[in-house]
Amino acid sequence: MPPEKALVIASLVLVFGSCTGAREAGLTGQPKARPFGQTANGVPVEVYTLRNAHRVEAEISTLGATLVSLKVPDRNGKLDDVVLGFDTVDGYEKGRYFGAIVGRYGNRIAKGRFSLNGVEYTLARNNGENHLHGGVRGFSGVVWAARAKDAGSIELTYLSKDGEEGYPGNLTAKVTYTLNDLNELKIDYSATTDKDTIVNLTNHAYFNLAGQGAGDVLGHRVMIAASRFTPVDAGLIPTGELRSVTGTPFDFREPKTIGERIGAKDPQLAIGRGYDHNYVLDASSGNLERAARVVEPQSGRVMEVLTAEPGMQLYTGNYLDGSLIGKGGKPYGSRYGFCMETQHFPDSPNRPEFPSVVLKPGGRYETTTVYRFSIESAPL
Repeated sequence: MPPEKALVIASLVLVFGSCTGAREAGLTGQPKARPFGQTANGVPVEVYTLRNAHRVEAEISTLGATLVSLKVPDRNGKLDDVVLGFDTVDGYEKGRYFGAIVGRYGNRIAKGRFSLNGVEYTLARNNGENHLHGGVRGFSGVVWAARAKDAGSIELTYLSKDGEEGYPGNLTAKVTYTLNDLNELKIDYSATTDKDTIVNLTNHAYFNLAGQGAGDVLGHRVMIAASRFTPVDAGLIPTGELRSVTGTPFDFREPKTIGERIGAKDPQLAIGRGYDHNYVLDASSGNLERAARVVEPQSGRVMEVLTAEPGMQLYTGNYLDGSLIGKGGKPYGSRYGFCMETQHFPDSPNRPEFPSVVLKPGGRYETTTVYRFSIESAPL
């Protein structure tokens, strides 16, 4: 998409259900809110609960517009929370990004700077010498305004002011979570600006399809519909190359477990301590397409990721070390969760050859991002 394009569009959908599908049915009522505590600065935080007629439940916090819980059934009908997170606001303030809309620009920008219309903008350097996930506070560290939009739907809004974290333009961002009786949790993003700026929104949920805190995800089987990925330098910044996955541990075009090759002697895996790389997705229609499929064999849960975005970051929780205590008092050890963040490519503002992330006044950023859950039967 050329830089001068005013409208930025992407898609991602999150769907939960059995392999036989789910019937249309009436929703269980308006989203319910409950107090969740206060931030360190004394700002009240709420959690909204969305439920449907099939017992699927999602909880969304106003802090960071965060998906704090997602309960879906296994092949025996047992519900488990498949999203890593915390029991308190303090946990989310200390354990950044878990389930959150991370910032105006998801992923990294090299050396915390970029140029737009001949003006250089300096951003916070919060990841070594680089900028990560929108900065020191980003969108994950602020409380969003929320309203129950209709049955099964919650809309959250945040005004990121001109100059916040170094970005130009007053950006109004909206995120809507909708849970319906087709067992779909749909995340709709939109944004407008009064000044040329850059936008790359994503959700940073850590998933474990066996249930949060149940152990590592190395046995999850993964398929990614991508023939290329963007290799990175020592700071995890793309080099600009779009490298073929053929003959590398990054080839997931046929299903492989996460753990099968994560310890291979590969320079890129060494840099990321495992998978922490952007995939160049094969689909190029601009429509919602399947980017990935993940199976957890023991529970039978299946997650498919659908998107119209050009890229998807696979991160395998390589920096989790057990120091963060998650929900129910469970410590999160190395590789206890994986992220699949649909996105434009990291460092796109400094790479004119990458798809553009520029949003102009009068334009509208819109993205609907989806994960689809179903059940795989037990092997005979």
